[in-house]
Amino acid sequence: MLTLPEERATPAEIRKKGGESVTIRWADGHVSAYGARYLRGRCPCAQCVSETSGERIVLEEHVDPHVSIGSARTVGNYALHFDWSDGHTTGIYSFDYLRRVCPCAACANAASTS
Repeated sequence: MLTLPEERATPAEIRKKGGESVTIRWADGHVSAYGARYLRGRCPCAQCVSETSGERIVLEEHVDPHVSIGSARTVGNYALHFDWSDGHTTGIYSFDYLRRVCPCAACANAASTS
């Protein structure tokens, strides 16, 4: 999998809104807003994605609609880690991954045409 250019995967600002969402303003000016359930349903850890096949085991529809972000913290200069209200704590979301799963319409359209 290719990585994004550095300015596209470098956060300029990260804001957590209670337990309901995280918003990232990227160095290139783009803003990504992620709801808690959306993020939890895209956890990249080995409990949520099969290590052997790469297939997603936990999907957004498997996640409690009321899941919330208990805490969020940076991991080095490359990722975010979340503690979830459902007890899940193993996912590390790289900034590159977060930018690639941006749920905005512009990014969804770009992903569908690439």
